[in-house]
Amino acid sequence: MDPLTTSDPEISIDEAYYIQLQNIKKKLVEGQKIVGKKIGLTSVAVQKMLGVDEPDYGHLLDSMVVENGGTIDIKTMLQPKIEGEIAFILKKDLKGPNVTVLDVLQATDYVVPALEIVDSRVQDWKIKLQDTVADNASSGLVVLGGKPTKIEDIDLELIGMVLMQNGEVANTGVGAAALGNPASCVAWLANRLADYDITLKAGEVILSGALSSMVVAKPGDNFTARFAHLGQVSVNFK
Repeated sequence: MDPLTTSDPEISIDEAYYIQLQNIKKKLVEGQKIVGKKIGLTSVAVQKMLGVDEPDYGHLLDSMVVENGGTIDIKTMLQPKIEGEIAFILKKDLKGPNVTVLDVLQATDYVVPALEIVDSRVQDWKIKLQDTVADNASSGLVVLGGKPTKIEDIDLELIGMVLMQNGEVANTGVGAAALGNPASCVAWLANRLADYDITLKAGEVILSGALSSMVVAKPGDNFTARFAHLGQVSVNFK
């Protein structure tokens, strides 16, 4: 489809989030369940490219979860790309405003490595912020892997990641790539959600943002992301 901002150039970010929330409500009526949230646009470089100064967010549904090492039929997606991320699993609710990084650390049960398969209905990914927000922040699928690791046992800023595509290094990243610290991304999310009276719930999975650039997925691809201290996570495409 063409970008929403082409047919409605004046659409606001709040209006785009309204569209996202209405679509999520429809999914819930159909029987799907919210299992978490994802944070996008955590790279300053990507923000500058889109002309924005903050990340965005989307909802994760149970239908989006793929088992570690599982296989995805690429024909079920439109234009998928892969990102390696750190996922936070909460043990306490987080409700903004005024949530701090310390609040996030205290509310986190553990972290695990994750692959997010982002996707876009907008042809050729020619998106502006409002386009991706309305499209549930370009959420597609998510794979969780590795070993549950307590947050006090690691330095989130310094965790390194290598994303492998078919056994070759596709790119590398580090925790600091996500707003300087992945926990800062989660704090931003909790505070931004307060604008819509939404609380991050205990048990939710929070994808904290990409640690490196996106990689296009093709039929036959295998992706494995290896994280220092956290283990690895993988997925296949057919």
